Amino acid sequence: MNYSFEYIDIILLAMIVGFIFLRLRGVLGKRTGFEGKPTPQFQEILKNIEPKINSDQKDIFDKEAQDEFLKGAKIAYETIVTDFSDDDNKLIKSKPLLSKKVQDQFNQALKERGERGHYAEITFIGVNSANIKEHKKINSILKVTVDFVAEVITCIKDKEKKIVSGNPDKIKKIYDTWVFSRDTKSNNPNWQLVDILT
Repeated sequence: MNYSFEYIDIILLAMIVGFIFLRLRGVLGKRTGFEGKPTPQFQEILKNIEPKINSDQKDIFDKEAQDEFLKGAKIAYETIVTDFSDDDNKLIKSKPLLSKKVQDQFNQALKERGERGHYAEITFIGVNSANIKEHKKINSILKVTVDFVAEVITCIKDKEKKIVSGNPDKIKKIYDTWVFSRDTKSNNPNWQLVDILT
């Protein structure tokens, strides 16, 4: 009779342990080795937190993204520099490469150059280096500051084609720091030149 009570105790204990195990599994879940994507609610939480994270705490612009960005930045740099020497500047005007602020600065410089009767001749040799100096995200706006070192042959001539400045036979090294920006929430993947630092 005593043995039967012991068996009943063991069975009851096993049932209690089983019940506790099932409850814990229901609350904590089960690890399968493949966790899949976070739930939409969790992704929404991360999205709301991300703008508040400083770039020192979290890399919002990883190495792969930086390399891809710099390829485009070099092309944009060459396009803008060479187009600035043309009289019609069609390429800059036809593509939104410049913010309104920079577009206005360029137009003012072109206007002043035209009023003096001068024009520029630029032969772009190439970009020696392009390095990201700084990148930061404020809300949804990502700004990237790039240091460029390039080589050009440039000179300014007057109406009589006399050289006012520069040298058409000498390669000149130029150093520029440009700031590019884009809205990460926008469907438009294009970056704009928003500032030229001196």
